[in-house]
Amino acid sequence: MNHPLSPASPAAPHASGPFQAALDRWMTGPRVPAIPARGAGHAPPALSFEFFPPKTEALEQQLWACIRRLEPLQPRFVSVTYGAGGSTQERTHATVARIVAETTLHPAAHLTCVGASREEVDAVAHRYWAAGIRHIVALRGDPPPGERYAPHPQGYRYASDLVAGLKKVADFEISVAAYPETHPDAESANHDLDNLKRKLDAGATRAITQYFFDAPRYLDFLERCYAAGIKASVVPGIMPVSNYAQAVRFSAMCGASVPDWLGHLFEGTENDPDTRKMVGAFVAAEQVRLLQANGVDEFHFYTLNRPDLTYAIAHILGVRPMPGIATPP
Repeated sequence: MNHPLSPASPAAPHASGPFQAALDRWMTGPRVPAIPARGAGHAPPALSFEFFPPKTEALEQQLWACIRRLEPLQPRFVSVTYGAGGSTQERTHATVARIVAETTLHPAAHLTCVGASREEVDAVAHRYWAAGIRHIVALRGDPPPGERYAPHPQGYRYASDLVAGLKKVADFEISVAAYPETHPDAESANHDLDNLKRKLDAGATRAITQYFFDAPRYLDFLERCYAAGIKASVVPGIMPVSNYAQAVRFSAMCGASVPDWLGHLFEGTENDPDTRKMVGAFVAAEQVRLLQANGVDEFHFYTLNRPDLTYAIAHILGVRPMPGIATPP
């Protein structure tokens, strides 16, 4: 039996030229289903958010507006970053301590081992524990700009050593970093994967990935993790983009690839911030919905202290504000 709109059907209109070509593609090509959104009977995914400590009073206000906007979503935890060479140690501590004291959130403090002795790192960890912080994101850390990484002579050499040391300080929950596109300093992709396994075997609870833009890269990385015997959660890191030029600069520093299609989507929006936000929301929403359709149920958002895109994407994923926690306008 002919399809009711096939060219061979008596009821089909006369088709020629571009329309005929489009009709032929529609009739012969594969049917691509919509990416499913979760219904009322499905639990929304677990979320976590990353902030960075402020350097000025204006940035302090921006950070806390971001925290208050996202707090009603009740993420699993929120992390606060640590500058290169531990340069924001005091601001990081002040921020996580305030989150503990003034919000319902569970903060995770970033802690690195670059440029510090074991005694100094352990002292910071003790301060966190005393302040009520029970979760640390343990990282090797980046050296100051223009320098190559070298372990401190009396320090933890790598993140796996840091994880083991933190477990001796206190019973911290520990998250570590993973790199779907391989860490820029790694000898090879396999060497990088071995390093991830060492960090998890040393006592880390989960890994959080560097951000990426192509979902298949993450899914392929998950397969490699499974084949290597890694069974801990490897949470995808998602960075909503509202400034394409900034994202390109970030990516060049951390080894994340920027696909050509992303540049094409942002083309011509340099002086149009409203359109950039809409494009950024579309890109990240499609990315997370595709991952969700493939069974991913945890996401870590790099907010850049800007809440709007993260809040909108969380809504698309089915996350709703917790009753009783006010959402700022």
